[in-house]
Amino acid sequence: MVGRRSIVSFGFLLLLLFESTLEQSEPLSSHTERAALLDLRSSLGLRSRDWPRKAEPCSSWRGVRCLNGRVIGLNISGFQRTRVGRQNPQFAVNSLANLTLLSSFNASNFLLPGAIPDWFGFRMAAIQVLDLRSCSVNGTIPSSLGNLTNLTSLYLSKNNLTGQIPVSLGRLLRLSILGLSGNSLNGSIPAPIASLGNLSFLDLSSNNFTGSIPPGIGTLVMLQYLNLSGNTLSSSIPAQFGDLQNLVDLDLSFNTLSGSVPEDFRGLRNLQNMIIGENFLGGSLPVDLFATLTQLQSIVLRHNGFTGSLPDVLWSMPELRLLDVSGNNFTGMLPNSSNTNAISAVLNISQNMFYGGLTPSLKRFSFIDLSGNYFKGSVPDHARSNASLDSNCLQNVSSQRTLAECSSFYVERGLNFDNFGLPNSAQPSDAGNSRKSNRTTIILAAVFGGLGFVLLVILFMLLLVCTRKRGATNQRGFGVGPVPPKGSEPPPGLVMNFSSLGDTFTYQQLLQATGDFSKTNLIKHGHSGDLFHGVLENGIDVVIKRIDLRTIKMEAYLLELDFFSKTSHTRLVPFLGHCLENEHEKFLVYKFMPNGDLSNSLYRNNNSDDDGLLSLDWITRLKIAIGAAEGLCYLHHECTPPLVHRDVQASSILLDDKFEVRLGSLREVCTQEGDTHQNRITRMLRLPQSSEQGASGPLTSICSYDVYCFGKVLLELVTGKLGVSSSSDSQVKEWLENTLPYISIYDKELVTKIVDPSLIVDEDLLEEVWAMAIVARSCLNPKPSRRPLMRYILKALENPLKVVREENSTSEKLRTASSRGSWNAALFGSWRQSSLDVTVIPAASAYRAEGASSLKQSTGSQGSGQSGQNGGGERSSSRRRHSKEIFPEPSDVLERPDHD
Repeated sequence: MVGRRSIVSFGFLLLLLFESTLEQSEPLSSHTERAALLDLRSSLGLRSRDWPRKAEPCSSWRGVRCLNGRVIGLNISGFQRTRVGRQNPQFAVNSLANLTLLSSFNASNFLLPGAIPDWFGFRMAAIQVLDLRSCSVNGTIPSSLGNLTNLTSLYLSKNNLTGQIPVSLGRLLRLSILGLSGNSLNGSIPAPIASLGNLSFLDLSSNNFTGSIPPGIGTLVMLQYLNLSGNTLSSSIPAQFGDLQNLVDLDLSFNTLSGSVPEDFRGLRNLQNMIIGENFLGGSLPVDLFATLTQLQSIVLRHNGFTGSLPDVLWSMPELRLLDVSGNNFTGMLPNSSNTNAISAVLNISQNMFYGGLTPSLKRFSFIDLSGNYFKGSVPDHARSNASLDSNCLQNVSSQRTLAECSSFYVERGLNFDNFGLPNSAQPSDAGNSRKSNRTTIILAAVFGGLGFVLLVILFMLLLVCTRKRGATNQRGFGVGPVPPKGSEPPPGLVMNFSSLGDTFTYQQLLQATGDFSKTNLIKHGHSGDLFHGVLENGIDVVIKRIDLRTIKMEAYLLELDFFSKTSHTRLVPFLGHCLENEHEKFLVYKFMPNGDLSNSLYRNNNSDDDGLLSLDWITRLKIAIGAAEGLCYLHHECTPPLVHRDVQASSILLDDKFEVRLGSLREVCTQEGDTHQNRITRMLRLPQSSEQGASGPLTSICSYDVYCFGKVLLELVTGKLGVSSSSDSQVKEWLENTLPYISIYDKELVTKIVDPSLIVDEDLLEEVWAMAIVARSCLNPKPSRRPLMRYILKALENPLKVVREENSTSEKLRTASSRGSWNAALFGSWRQSSLDVTVIPAASAYRAEGASSLKQSTGSQGSGQSGQNGGGERSSSRRRHSKEIFPEPSDVLERPDHD
């Protein structure tokens, strides 16, 4: 009997296989569809090896799927174009309209620069899966897509889409997957999304969405993955989210959400990853919030304003792999848990107010960050090798808080401090008035002594600042003076003379220049304000930044004003004036740049009738690279102390009518970390801010960080890969790993495999391209100390042929050529040290992930899903912060492949 059943089952499988083979091998029966495929082959420039002209499409063309002699699926994901097709890639797919039974079209990672045709929504009625990820698609999402009622999966992530999400998408009732991450979409999230009852995957991360989160999303009971990170969403987290019983991943990080965590989150019984860090959330966590969330693997609450104690259940959750609550106001003592089962988990509770001794509950974590708390006592053996313990009150550990700080903290809570284990520690006052008096005297002496020392240090620093201000002529200061009476108070100690900051405009002048700030004049929603194009009465074109102080910190414009008051250079965007008369709105006025920025000028619309895109020629690209290097060289080497831009990317490189570079996005500029006493004052005055790649902190406040980001800009110029410089390292990690091995100082021909196909270069120009690629890779050295200085980079770009021609001469000549040793050796000295190193991912950028929750890539546990090209980690944001280290530190190594 068993043998008979096996024979029947085997025969059934053979029958299915035969039918499947028959369906696929049946020749294409429609002459119209054959003509459409040939036309598509021509318009997209597909190679003969993929779609051979004389072969049968249904059986021999790669990615073509047929049923009963009709085309039902096309997959050209990752295809390579012919040489002619690479010269002018376009979104030319008109022949798809003739494939009337087409149910699946996948063009992911295939360059299709251009807008999605409006006819998609009218002539592709059978489509079920539309995948246009990483295609360089631009323009808006056509509202006609709402007519594709058979659509189940819509992937549009990692493109250059703008505008708002069409309300009509709410009619796609069969839609299960909606991925729009990594674009520049704006406006609010439309409420009709709540109508998509079959939705299981929703990713809107790394865009520019504003407003509140629609509560109706909480009614999508099939939802398993929800990622709204990397936007500017405000208000509170909807309590209705607690009804998402099937939700597995939730990422709301890097927004401006406020309020507390809803108690209704108890209903998320299948939740595995909860990422809500980098917001303005506060209050205490509900006591029983995590009691039912037994599947949680990752909890990230970092950089919010939470208070109270951590629920005890967090220390014993069986599946937990990451707990990051750093940068809050949590307090309390560690539990005396007996659960000592060690697991490969990460614990980061730094920058809070935890106190008491270190308990065995820490044994279960393999990486621990306890810095910036008030732990006391001795350090157990299990916490010595895998823990960061700085800025606590621990015994026999370096870099701890002062006696005054520790004593004051414990006295305020009615507790005793052990005086770092020294013999004269103050003991409990249960032996009489004498001991109590002695203890009080010691504590008061320590407190007042500490305060006196602090006052002396502050007076000394202020004296040095005054001395430097008298002698400095070309450096950025941080003293600001009187702010107009209607403005809010500036940070203490800032003194600024507004009369030296260009012209003073009236509010009426700006209204007239921008047509009452009409939407037609809106350039974009920036993270430090909205940018409008305007024309002054004298006919001068300007850009006006409108800063709403009700949603943006005052430092967003004060520090920028301070920067322009102390610096002046032809490579910085010209600052024309300001309008500060309104209480809640401030306005900064800049000169208009006709060619926009590098991110939208690398490929620009063709004015001819073929609606194609023109790319910048190599001479212009090299000119832009040199201009940007000159601007950064000024900040790094001509300003005292050195200034760090911290937001170097293509969108920060503005271009005038002659493609001369003017550096913009100057709101992030700060003095280099660790340079002078003045920088310490700077850090006290600054609130946490963004950079396109990170936030204020030692990893982004050094000149070598600008060098690293500039290396990505150079790669973007060489390869034509849009969005490299604006993406976080986690987002472009795989691309960099595949690209950098083709940059070698020993083989020029390798670089041709990654050069922008639209570039037309001769042999000499190819050597310049090769040289720029070499400079870019030197900048991307993972070790900041081995990256070249900006003045050497500028010299190399000004003399690109010397980089490759002299480097390929004999090694003896390289060693003895002292005339070029200062810059050429600076590049190649670090090159040889790093050619086998990791060439990606500084720790400061590793926290943000794209697509899947940011935590997944920061811990290296899983790959990402769909994600943002402009977000995350490298996309400009009003609030991007990074801790000193993300545990565990990335350890993957990029191996150079062998080339015969």
